[in-house]
Amino acid sequence: MKWPDIEKKIKEKFGKQILKWAEHNERRIYADIPLPLLKEFVQFLLGPLKGRFIIASGVDTPRGVIEILYHFDFYQLPQVFSLRVMVDKKNPKVESLAGVSKAIEWIEREIHELLGIEFTGHPDMRHLILPDDWPEGNYPLRRDQ
Repeated sequence: MKWPDIEKKIKEKFGKQILKWAEHNERRIYADIPLPLLKEFVQFLLGPLKGRFIIASGVDTPRGVIEILYHFDFYQLPQVFSLRVMVDKKNPKVESLAGVSKAIEWIEREIHELLGIEFTGHPDMRHLILPDDWPEGNYPLRRDQ
């Protein structure tokens, strides 16, 4: 499958629910989606579209939300497709995607430790990077800490 086919399938399934579609260049495509749509969207990318999870990244923005980007590629294609969700800092909860792909498990642990996102339903929220005695509620990548 070529990128135009993948894009068409994504837009057919989720088009009206995508908040913003941005092509940074021919190899980097971003879609902003509502947080409640995340799990279904990722299941679609990894299932029928045969995508591959690369990594997720998070940033505490000056707008009072934490932005999480989930990055995917498709075998033999040069495009990287990134889903972007906004998480309210006052209620930083996201349904865990570890059950969708085991590869997502460790990065959710890292984002939890560094930004304070609670990944509900995650099977193992042990510390990954920070020492076990790191102070509870102290998130090193938060702007307000």
